[in-house]
Amino acid sequence: MVRRLLMMVVLALAGIAPARADDISASGRGVVRIVTIAVVDDEVVGFGHGSGFAVAPNRIVTNAHVVELADRYPGNVVIGIVPSEGDKSFQGKLVAIDQQRDLALIEFSGVRLAPLTLFTGLPSDGESLIALGYPGNVDLATARSAADFIRPQSPVRSQGGFAGDRTLQGTNVLLHTASIARGNSGGPLLDRCGRVLGVNSAITRGDEGDSTFAFAIAGSELAAFLQGAKQPFASVGVPCTSVEEQMAQERNADEKARLDADARARTDAAKNATEREDAIAQARSRNVVARENYMAGAAVLLVLGALALGGAGMLFSRDRRREAIWLAAGGGVLMLGAVALFLSRPDFDESKILSVPKASAGPAVPGQSATGRMVCTLVPERSRVTVTAIDKVDLDIGADGCINGRTQYAESGARWQRILVPEQEQSVSVLDYDPASRTYTNTRYLLSSAQMTKARALRSGVPLKTCSADQAARASLATQQQALRAALPPVYNEKLVYSCSPAASGPPAAAPQ
Repeated sequence: MVRRLLMMVVLALAGIAPARADDISASGRGVVRIVTIAVVDDEVVGFGHGSGFAVAPNRIVTNAHVVELADRYPGNVVIGIVPSEGDKSFQGKLVAIDQQRDLALIEFSGVRLAPLTLFTGLPSDGESLIALGYPGNVDLATARSAADFIRPQSPVRSQGGFAGDRTLQGTNVLLHTASIARGNSGGPLLDRCGRVLGVNSAITRGDEGDSTFAFAIAGSELAAFLQGAKQPFASVGVPCTSVEEQMAQERNADEKARLDADARARTDAAKNATEREDAIAQARSRNVVARENYMAGAAVLLVLGALALGGAGMLFSRDRRREAIWLAAGGGVLMLGAVALFLSRPDFDESKILSVPKASAGPAVPGQSATGRMVCTLVPERSRVTVTAIDKVDLDIGADGCINGRTQYAESGARWQRILVPEQEQSVSVLDYDPASRTYTNTRYLLSSAQMTKARALRSGVPLKTCSADQAARASLATQQQALRAALPPVYNEKLVYSCSPAASGPPAAAPQ
């Protein structure tokens, strides 16, 4: 029965897993089409559309000129939000607008979108950039009716290069060569990792064969607008690294760690050998002194015994028999003691001489506890950060894999592992703690809405929800997680690697489950 269930899990997830985790596709799930419909006396008198993207599960950024009519005539213009996934569209409400920056913020309800993350740095010259949105010329060529404009579909992506930064009517903009058209307005300009660099807003005129360039409102302007609107947003400043580059770095890091471990082992072995030779020499010297002391003591006892026997003979000749017997007995005891002391002198056996190796420096010092409260800090050179803010992670690790007193991790070789499928996010996280190196890893897969729905359905069948001392229950959890892990995409979106060290005393801070 269990084997059949596991096969069903594998087959079900295998059917929904993409060939690889694509950062741009993941960001595209937070991109929407924005439709404006002007109505007067129950008649549609105007229609417009553009693009936008989520900065919160229910908040959308777009260009001000996309929703300008809704700002001027709020009672007569309806704003429609059409997600890239699902089968419904939703009505939005304008909550903030900045005509100078050409930015607007829209709120809606009915579905939660995956927010995009803002990159706080600048692209380098010639860097490859991607524009996502709904270009009107594509819509005109493919739309069969007005209903196609409010039917969810994935955004169109185009790729170009960064051509420089400029100022357009007092606003900082990014100049790029990704192809956009009317309808792309308000859509995101992304780097290769799917982080927002700017908001596409305009194109140059291509008169007489001139090349066409596109303008995107810079991320710094977007951040200032959102801060002014008191809208929280996610941001990262870590430069983009491709999955291929990261995996190569991981291989290099693993090889370096192996070589470092071998070098430490050789150094420790040489040090231990030297320490053992020193210990042998010192023990040999102590043995020589001890043997000499034993033999000297035996000689003294022998002389005293001989003197006692000689004295007993003299007393016996003087007919003092009682004293002679006692003195002779004492002399005999001293003689026997001399023999026993001589025979018990210590021998030397260097095979019994051991040296105690000292712990070498490293991320985890042997002998120090790998459980209890830990503070884990990101290791940038071993991590691929795309959309997650870099924070320290506080963990309270139990010896039986109970993390933070509420979440049971399962044995995975010598490590503890848990796969989390959250209810409100479009991601699956493989959390892993290695007690030997005190390394905590969060490997994240950003999945589609359909994939997450099926993953959550499978997660609901996992019986072990809280910490448990039952080894059989933990073994069952490990088996279920192996099936789920095997069905995830072969390539991750993010991999956050942390080095953990014992925390100072005090109450633990909030930590991931």
